Amino acid sequence: MIGNFIADHIRGNNYGGFSKEIQQGIFLHREIDTFTDAHEIVRKSKRRLHERYRHYDGVIIDIFYDYFLAKNWSDYSNIPLEVYTNNVYELFSKIAADLPVKSQNFIKYMIEYNILFNYQYKDGIEKVLNGMNARTKGKSQMNLAIEDLHLLEDELQEDFTLFFKELIEHTNQKFKELTSDTDTNENE
Repeated sequence: MIGNFIADHIRGNNYGGFSKEIQQGIFLHREIDTFTDAHEIVRKSKRRLHERYRHYDGVIIDIFYDYFLAKNWSDYSNIPLEVYTNNVYELFSKIAADLPVKSQNFIKYMIEYNILFNYQYKDGIEKVLNGMNARTKGKSQMNLAIEDLHLLEDELQEDFTLFFKELIEHTNQKFKELTSDTDTNENE
């Protein structure tokens, strides 16, 4: 979980100072990104969005897919979303000082605004989109994407459900490969 969380804040192969497990999380996160970016269902979702977003469409779909995951959390986990998010916040609070500065800053933001829990609500998504738009100084127009979510929710929900099933299978396979490589190396 930690490696997956910090992966976007680790450039290139600057992960050598982290444990094997955290490195595996970084590799798994990168594999998920590659799989997602190349997946036809995700591309279909991006094409559904208004053309005004240009290359920000991938970020918007990522946020929308987070919304569908949080909204339908009980379909994917037996742990209630509130319990899960509180556990994540507690873990990250304990280890924040050992993480990259960008990760530390995001942890503060994530906890302050209860991002993981609030992803299940459209107003939570709207706040995230507004924040992302502000970070791009209005260039992305992501603040307008909430309109697309309202208009296309059923179609995007269907895309997400189909994609996420495949993503779970792919991630489980990659996780087995990553951990079996470690097991093999430790036995040598």
